[in-house]
Formats: sequence, C-alpha cells, structure tokens
Amino acid sequence: MNGVLPLYKERGMTSFDCIRRLRQLLHTKKIGHSGTLDPNVSGVLPICIGNATKLVPYLMESGKVYAGELLIGEATTTEDLDGEIVATKEVSSPISESQIQSAMSELTGNIIQIPPMYSAVKVNGKRLYEYARAGETVERPQRQVTINKFVMISNHYDEEQRQQRVRFEVHCSKGTYVRTLAVDLAKKLGYPGTMSSLTRLKSGGFELDQTLSLADVEEEVNNQTITNYIFPARFVLRNYPQVELTDQQWKLVQNGGWLKVKQLHHDEKELVLLYDDEAKAIYQKNGVNYKPATMISTK
Repeated sequence: MNGVLPLYKERGMTSFDCIRRLRQLLHTKKIGHSGTLDPNVSGVLPICIGNATKLVPYLMESGKVYAGELLIGEATTTEDLDGEIVATKEVSSPISESQIQSAMSELTGNIIQIPPMYSAVKVNGKRLYEYARAGETVERPQRQVTINKFVMISNHYDEEQRQQRVRFEVHCSKGTYVRTLAVDLAKKLGYPGTMSSLTRLKSGGFELDQTLSLADVEEEVNNQTITNYIFPARFVLRNYPQVELTDQQWKLVQNGGWLKVKQLHHDEKELVLLYDDEAKAIYQKNGVNYKPATMISTK
C-alpha cells in the first residue's frame, strides 16, 4: 500500500497517536505525517504510506490554511487554552473591526516570529517545551514566515466577561506558529491574548472535505475499500511538471542514472518522472542534465 491518506485529526490526540493507530489498522510500520498538529488542534493531517513517505518534504513545502479564534483579554503560558493564565486585562469597550483588520494587515506578508516556549523547536539539542516544563527559559531563534492572507471571519464582544473573541482565517507558509500569530495580533491591539481554537483546513494540497477520521478509516479497512481513499504520488505531485519515461529511460532511472535535458524536452528546475503512469522519481536540473533528487520507487 503506497500513497497519501488525508486524515482528519480530532482534538485530544497527538499526531503520533494517529500514526500508531493507523499502523495497527493498515498493518504497516512505514507511515509518516507531514506537519505535526498540536493535540488541541483538529483538521487535515496528510499521512504518507509506504514509499510515499519520501514525499513528506514536498507536502510540507505546500502552504497551509487554518481557521481559528483569538480570545482577547487573557494570556497563557502556552499561548492556547492548555496553559496557565499569566496575564489578564479587561477589554472595557469593543475593539472595532477596522482596528482589527488594520492590525491583521500589519501581520501579513513576510514576518519574523519567535517560537513559543511550549513548542517542539530544538535549542542546544533540547526541545523548547522541555525547557518550559523544567521552568527554564532560553533564547529562542527567530524565523521568517510568510502570511499570505490573514482575515477576520467574525467578531464578538462579551460585555459581561469584558473579553473579545475574533474568528479568523490564515493562509501561511510552513513553520508558522498560528498561536503566536494570534497572540501577536492581540498585542498589536494592546491586550494579552490566547488562541482559543484552531482547525487546519488545508495542508499538502488536501482540504477538509477530502479527509477521513480514524473511525472512517477503520470502517473502510473492514469493508476492504480503503485504497479508494489513498491518493497516489502522481496526484500529490500534480503541481510539478511531469514526464512519461520510455522503457530505455526507465532502466537508467532505476539505477539512479542521469538524463539529458534535451532528451526530456523540458527546462524546469524539477521534474516528476512517470513510468507506466506512476510517479517513480523527482529529478533536478544540473546544467545539461537532470539528476536524481528523490527516488520514490524503482519497481
């Protein structure tokens, strides 16, 4: 079994919980995911099976889309509702939509983020959350991420709680911490904030309506129809230029051989090589040749 299964990860599970369960259901150990989702985040988690595990870096390169909610007036240690409250400030009157939209526009484009202490980023060989759990702080590396779109979906002011909730949608590059983006939005508005919910709507080219839950997967396995929901490598790499190989070219590729640019009649930086209508390899241009970048299958 080879290909990508777009899974719906439910809240309360880790991404590895999903992998462990799928290994049991699909009876294979060769399974990986492209892009961890925190336990309290739901949504699209592309699962690579068999030789498709080699596609993980390509899936991770694609942008992601999220829908979430920012709670303004309260901050936590983890930047989401799993943490302890560390700051509060009453929102005495509603923050206007124009103020919110203006702050969002300032956080759109190429921006610098500092990962939260409760994250899996490694510093000196240890993950940041390990330092955080030990009550230690370390200097965190800055990273540049790209926010292609950051817009408000809805806005609600709670007069009784003196808090405000902003529902948003964000289209972003890999490596973006949406928790941090939400908290930074609150800071721009002059308040502490925390991300109160998050769902990933799109990842690796897959959308929410294409996903199966773990319960769905179990049902399809029992019905022996699960292969209908596993997408082949060719589909996953559909946005790359693709070339069908001749028998002779395929024999070269099976042995890791280089191919002449003029043989393939292409000039792009990367090509997906097909044989018998299946994606077999990804080759990169190197002068007048194409050389192997990723071998998906030699069979």
